[in-house]
Amino acid sequence: MTEALLELHGHSRRVGLVEWHPTTNNILFSAGYDYKVLIWNLDIGEPVKMIDCHTDVILCMSFNTDGSLLTTTCKDKKLRVIEPRSGRVLQEANCKNHRVNRVVFLGNMKRLLTTGVSRWNTRQIALWDQEDLSMPMIEEEIDGLSGLLFPFYDADTHMLYLAGKGDGNIRYYEISTEKPYLSYLMEFRSPAPQKGLGVMPKHGLDVSACEVFRFYKLVTLKGLIEPISMIVPRRSDSYQEDIYPMTPGTEPALTPDEWLGGINRDPVLMSLKEGYKKSSKVVFKAPIREKKSVVVNGIDLLENVPPRTENELLRMFFRQQDEIRRLKEELAQKDIRLRQLQLELKNLHNNPKNC
Repeated sequence: MTEALLELHGHSRRVGLVEWHPTTNNILFSAGYDYKVLIWNLDIGEPVKMIDCHTDVILCMSFNTDGSLLTTTCKDKKLRVIEPRSGRVLQEANCKNHRVNRVVFLGNMKRLLTTGVSRWNTRQIALWDQEDLSMPMIEEEIDGLSGLLFPFYDADTHMLYLAGKGDGNIRYYEISTEKPYLSYLMEFRSPAPQKGLGVMPKHGLDVSACEVFRFYKLVTLKGLIEPISMIVPRRSDSYQEDIYPMTPGTEPALTPDEWLGGINRDPVLMSLKEGYKKSSKVVFKAPIREKKSVVVNGIDLLENVPPRTENELLRMFFRQQDEIRRLKEELAQKDIRLRQLQLELKNLHNNPKNC
């Protein structure tokens, strides 16, 4: 990916967040440092709506299952639930005791989970009723570290994963609609701290291995990405329907015009038993560019890009050393073969039967 398919211009300051609408094709939300959220229709490449209710930088955005509600956290210490098409704030909470950083909708439970910092500067999570943000349902302190806590929720298994920036561990909890609402299970531990995490969509998981969640961990020190699989241990090799219910698939449920017209629709579900290898009909094709070359002294500079860092220089050095070693071995083998042929030729000349 070297060229943008589409460039969007609308914010007056830099963009900090982008989120796809969960059920509608080609609807994108962007939040900038101008305190505004723009809703883009990528079919026309233009913003079609603007949400202008924030008074400071927006820290996080999350949608409910059908995309009819948007929740945000903001640097003004407020948690908001917004109707995205009109921009109307349905619920708002002043989070002075629990300074919120990240928020996630918990599927169809009508619950929100936030991560933040308590008044004693300890990391904390809080559970909220989306229809009443006057006070959190529960608050739970995690630890005294300073890194941001990133929440990841799996609606299929009702599992919540908490990963802290700079931490090496990932905690997981089970979420329920009844008290105590939040049940700690265990945690994954690693000595390597994480700078950030990405998630594989459900249809990309290894169902045969009972993989229910997969992270892609950006390791701070090593400059690499490490996959981390969450696997349910099962002895049977058959398809496990209890951990793989029908899940949102790759096909959109709405067109941009339908959603902008006021229609809400749940995601189009798919079964991982049959459809997890099925490719999506929605395909974006990058523009084809002709291969260019810049040749100087017989060397293509685009094919032979000089190293920019010490690590790249070392990798190039070791690759060249391996190539030199391989060429020397190949030369030695050809030299031995040449001597064998010279000896055979000499024997032919010295053999009287050939005269």
